[in-house]
Amino acid sequence: MEAAMDLMRRMPPGSTETALNALLSLLPDHSLDLLSQVDLRLQVCMDKENNKEYILCEYNRDTDSYRSPWSNIYEPPLEDGTVPSEEMRNLEVEANEVFSVYRDQYYEGGISSVYIWEDEDESFIACFLIKKGLFEYGQGKRSYMQIGSWDAIHVIQVGPEEEGAAHYCLNSTVMLSLTTDNKQSGTFNLSGSIRRQMSMTLAVADGHLVNMGKMIEEMEGKLRNSLDQVSASSLLKYVA
Repeated sequence: MEAAMDLMRRMPPGSTETALNALLSLLPDHSLDLLSQVDLRLQVCMDKENNKEYILCEYNRDTDSYRSPWSNIYEPPLEDGTVPSEEMRNLEVEANEVFSVYRDQYYEGGISSVYIWEDEDESFIACFLIKKGLFEYGQGKRSYMQIGSWDAIHVIQVGPEEEGAAHYCLNSTVMLSLTTDNKQSGTFNLSGSIRRQMSMTLAVADGHLVNMGKMIEEMEGKLRNSLDQVSASSLLKYVA
């Protein structure tokens, strides 16, 4: 199992789903572990009731249906699908509204979704997702981007409140895929993923949403810097 996970961490995002399906057929006894630990490129669906797109992932899936953060309804319809409590649902609705503003400011578009559910011992888990197509990067003579995508997954486990504070554990994954088209170098493909973790104990006076937002903002800055160091050295000789 450890060797399989090491293999999956080395796969480019575009090949992850094919490799995962192959491993699932070879290691059926480890299906749950593989599905819970391997991050796939994010897919998108349309909430027909609200005419809004939302992101599909393991955290809003129940059997073969996916719950929309906008309507709280599963598609395809699922009568007994798991839904968050009223308290968590209210926080989820607010988080989706705030995260949409964050996405517009930092990404200038794209799609975002937030899913929140109860965990054990009065704690809860929140998943923040962003999917952005990078199809219009570069203009004029330096227009070299042919196709690209950025998928960000942030999962935060929030512990129970104690003496006005709570412990937050953030696990983040970013999957980046770029294809450039330059007359001098021709076509160049660059793809990969990066994972990071952050833990903090913070006062809850300003609310969980504020604390989670600050952690995600800080983490995304670190992830961008890490990816810039890798992608800049790889791309510079092709697009200069």
